[in-house]
Amino acid sequence: LELGPQLASDLETFSFGERKRTQQQNEAEPSTTTEEVMVDRKVVVSPRKVVVTPKNHDQLPAEDDKEAEEAPKFGTLRVHGPDQKGIVAAISQTLYGHGCAITDSEQSTAASTNLFFQRIHFDYSTMHIDAISLERGIREVCGRFDMLLQLDWNRRRKRIAVMVSKYDHCLWELLLRHQAGELDCDISVIISNHPDLEHVAKTFGVPFAVFFITKETKAEQEANELELLKEVYDVDLVILARYMQIISDSFCNAFPHSVINIHHYFLPAFIGSRPYHRAHERGVKLIGATAHYATADLDEGPIIDQDIIRISHRDSVNDLMRKGLTLEKTALVTAVKAHIEDRIIVYNNKCVVFGD
Repeated sequence: LELGPQLASDLETFSFGERKRTQQQNEAEPSTTTEEVMVDRKVVVSPRKVVVTPKNHDQLPAEDDKEAEEAPKFGTLRVHGPDQKGIVAAISQTLYGHGCAITDSEQSTAASTNLFFQRIHFDYSTMHIDAISLERGIREVCGRFDMLLQLDWNRRRKRIAVMVSKYDHCLWELLLRHQAGELDCDISVIISNHPDLEHVAKTFGVPFAVFFITKETKAEQEANELELLKEVYDVDLVILARYMQIISDSFCNAFPHSVINIHHYFLPAFIGSRPYHRAHERGVKLIGATAHYATADLDEGPIIDQDIIRISHRDSVNDLMRKGLTLEKTALVTAVKAHIEDRIIVYNNKCVVFGD
């Protein structure tokens, strides 16, 4: 990775797991914690060391913080469980009784399993009591009806990390959609196992971290990635935007139902690598892309969104790949948007995705 003289002069190397500087470093440099350094700078990671270069990381100004505090307070409640009479009335009455106003509600019943699903978007700015008391009331109702619940207060925007390799189409799409205001989240960091897409990150002012991975260093580097994601950036969602490495079970477990992968085919067909080549050999008449939650079972996690296009015998493997790029971008952005808007309920390795 080539750096200009100004950046090169400011390089600083330190152990990734180090959390305190020595007294000598404190005397020689302004006092700054490791977390502050890594949040405010781009990181480039070798198997054993992290090299950081200056990065202008936008901070919310005081007036934005004040404006955020004065914004309407919207929460999202998702419930699912056995379908029975009185669920909707009980939940609605609980919210109303505590001073909340329901602004949007959608429900569905799976007849084959007799399961009920509901998503409620509500305004709690006029709530009579504190959030703890309201949550206690909601849990009491859900317990009475044997329902599982997810309650999101949306006090801050979700933080997202994007993991990529060398394909850039999904990364560009996410960053452009985010810049256009279509994705209401913060893209905190871009992680890659190659330096090739650093220029994309620089274009949008997003920190870029490179973890060079070999067979021998894979476990160590994944631990470093998790440390960066959890301890430094505290991300809520990880997006595998054509990240060409298989993540471990422990990585998936660290982000349950919070790692979205884009598979370049219409699952469950052609699981694994080179799906377009195998589809061409099989003579399929349509191709697709699948956005799903990553789990310990490769390419078999809950499906969030899919897109397809018809093809014919005239199409070569390259044609399939070219047409598939658009499908991958569309399916991935749709899935990410649904996740950050709390519109997904996962059950039995499936997803219920409510409308936007």
